[in-house]
Amino acid sequence: MEKIIITAAICGAEVTKEHNPNVPYTVTEIAEEARRSYEAGASIIHLHVRFNDGTPTQDAVRFKECMDAIRKNCPAVIIQPSTGGATGMANDERLQPIELSPEMATLDCGTMNFGEDDIFINSISTIKYFAQKMLEKGIKPELEVFDRSMINTAMHLVTKEYIKKPLHFNLVLGVKGGIGASLAEFSFMRESLPPESTFTATGIGRHQFSVAAMAAVSGGHIRVGFEDNIYLEPGVLAESNGQLIEKAVRIAKELGREPATPEEARKILKLRGAK
Repeated sequence: MEKIIITAAICGAEVTKEHNPNVPYTVTEIAEEARRSYEAGASIIHLHVRFNDGTPTQDAVRFKECMDAIRKNCPAVIIQPSTGGATGMANDERLQPIELSPEMATLDCGTMNFGEDDIFINSISTIKYFAQKMLEKGIKPELEVFDRSMINTAMHLVTKEYIKKPLHFNLVLGVKGGIGASLAEFSFMRESLPPESTFTATGIGRHQFSVAAMAAVSGGHIRVGFEDNIYLEPGVLAESNGQLIEKAVRIAKELGREPATPEEARKILKLRGAK
């Protein structure tokens, strides 16, 4: 079976050191967590950034500082900035990281309730705007989908040529307000994807490793990390993103999948500059 791409979502925008003291905030902390993740088997770093007090930001200067530090620690790794940012951010604020011309960036494909009180707003106009900006810069979007309707939205934008094939999706399962993380729900999402697309699957919280196993056995790819889950096992806080990656690698290998190197991941995803 094809090698598996493992993405490390190392800090996110919502989880804090109060949840787990090992969540990185500073440039140095973020670069070290990227290094630990890469050395454990990750080929993609999904990147949010923070100011030193933990405040999430989409500031391009801060992103550049973190991306430069990551590349110094692990030059080969693929860096995938988030354009989701944090709830409440304006469109152009969220889009700042693409000015740095990354190979990939995330593209959220719909509006949803996020937790108890927040609404993550992505109108069709917003999605088109983000997609067009990425297309102009040759950035491959990872299509973030939290339920079946978001796959439909992505495919509509393909027909309008805002998004080009081949497509790569991230199936995000287990967010309160989105689709659940059962085997039936995973299968429904997996079977709803268009032919010849690739996909990563992300399980939130306690679903992280069960979803990783579902993805690995069905030919998909895996995302783990502090953004989505802070526990190595029930009641045991992970000491680093590297520990979470190591566990994901063990699961993948038990199911016959070896982790892809960054160059192998570039070929699988057909990123620009793939050798």
